[in-house]
Amino acid sequence: MTLLLTILLVATSFLLVILVLLHKGRGGGLSDMFGGGVSSTLGGSSVAERNLDRLTVGLGLVWSACIVALGLLYAYGA
Repeated sequence: MTLLLTILLVATSFLLVILVLLHKGRGGGLSDMFGGGVSSTLGGSSVAERNLDRLTVGLGLVWSACIVALGLLYAYGA
């Protein structure tokens, strides 16, 4: 169980980094370096942006649950 949660934690951590970098920049930063400034002139907040927000929040909740579950497993030795 610990191995499964550790693998899930690593995978969600990697995906969270990618999803955060995909977000539209709000006044410069790392997303502008990868072309975020160009996409902001093409259109406003779209359905894709809202879905990206939902996916990021959902994946963040899974990541948090993995952290808590691993902490409990390590604390109580299962």
